Amino acid sequence: MSDADIDLDLDLLLISAQRTSTALLLTEAARRRGLATRVLDGRPADTVVRPGEAVHWHGGPRLADAITDRLGLGLLEPRDDWLAELPREFTRRRIALEPFSSVYREVWQPVFLKPPSDKSFEAAVYGDPDRGLSDLARTLPPHTPVLVSDPVTFTAEYRLFVLDGQVVTGSRYAVYGRLDPGPLTPDARRFGAELLAAVGGTLPSAVVVDVGPLEDGGWAVVEANMAWFAQCYAADPDAVLDVVLRSAGPRERVAERDRCFLRVTSRQASG
Repeated sequence: MSDADIDLDLDLLLISAQRTSTALLLTEAARRRGLATRVLDGRPADTVVRPGEAVHWHGGPRLADAITDRLGLGLLEPRDDWLAELPREFTRRRIALEPFSSVYREVWQPVFLKPPSDKSFEAAVYGDPDRGLSDLARTLPPHTPVLVSDPVTFTAEYRLFVLDGQVVTGSRYAVYGRLDPGPLTPDARRFGAELLAAVGGTLPSAVVVDVGPLEDGGWAVVEANMAWFAQCYAADPDAVLDVVLRSAGPRERVAERDRCFLRVTSRQASG
């Protein structure tokens, strides 16, 4: 991100009150460059933000939806169907975006289900004795969009922070599904570059993409997510901050090519 993207005298990084390691790392990175930071600690957002300040956000989607209109935020996120529309060479598995009611009616064997962007339910294999679809049906509205895919096993998973189609930093975050942060490997960066060269135009200019090797040795995309709700893990926090500032900042600064990736809150949709 260039210096022209922010005004150190007027811009503010607003962070949710959840004290995560990522929040601390981003706060320190912002302070190193002279960018003001503040925590949204339960008070009304417009009492935390001073008049004239241009707000950037890092935190969860529910709280973001509550403050977006009031603070003039432009939140970038991948389209819900992005993963399902990827060429098979990058997914290595069947993936579809469907309403949960269709999945519940049609699934006769275990499948991997995940929400497209938010964390409304646990991403996992459902339909086996340990995680029944009927249990999920008791809490998930029938119209909820879900990504359904063939179960696969990633031996490791890497988070790539992407800005303007380039991987600017990244981190391993899991090994065989268990949290295990570590450095970004050349192979992960290489696969990310190949992916972005082929389909980078289908993503916001600031985003995170998770990738990893499968048990058969091939590489595949895990998912793409909004950078403003992503954990840093072992990535460079200064580079992560650049991606976060672009992904969730003043709506009037959102570039034309990113306007199709603006998050629509439930209030905006009903209005």
